[in-house]
Amino acid sequence: MRVLGVDPGLRVTGYACLACDPGVAPFRTPDIVEAGVIRLRGEGSTPPQGGSGTNPGKQARRRSVGTPRAASISARLVELDDDFRAVLQRTRPEVVAVESLFAHYKHPATAIAMGHARGVLLLAIRHAGARLVEVRPNEVKLALTGYGHAGKDQMQRAMQAVFGLAELPSPPDLADALAIALCALRRLSPGTL
Repeated sequence: MRVLGVDPGLRVTGYACLACDPGVAPFRTPDIVEAGVIRLRGEGSTPPQGGSGTNPGKQARRRSVGTPRAASISARLVELDDDFRAVLQRTRPEVVAVESLFAHYKHPATAIAMGHARGVLLLAIRHAGARLVEVRPNEVKLALTGYGHAGKDQMQRAMQAVFGLAELPSPPDLADALAIALCALRRLSPGTL
């Protein structure tokens, strides 16, 4: 079974695809198929140098009409859609786990921005025909650290330990995506580490 975990964002979206066959190897740590981040530039930012991730045709599609803020958000959403669909095509997960929407009373705009990104992701998942699993941030933190309000550094250390990584998974969005995928995999296959 392949599970893709996604930590949505309008600037950085983390993703991690895990594979495990619980019937063959119960209580085994799943394999990391692919993990990374999608860094969204939006309109008006400088594209990265070199060949990775650049596409001259994409630049033309990112131009929008309207206020600079609206143009930037819409450009990021187009970029997120393109890049996430490519991840789905490469990893071919049966299940995609996405962090559910949450809001902090001090930062309500964050929930709105995350909602935009989640909408694009959920639509792409639906088009790909994968099963959707939503997980709450506190559920992930509690399951993997024993504390529902664990910090980013705690999640990074937990993922380093679980997967036996030589370095901390960085940026934190990558560690969160690994944690989301692992939590969903555990929910679907209780014998998985």
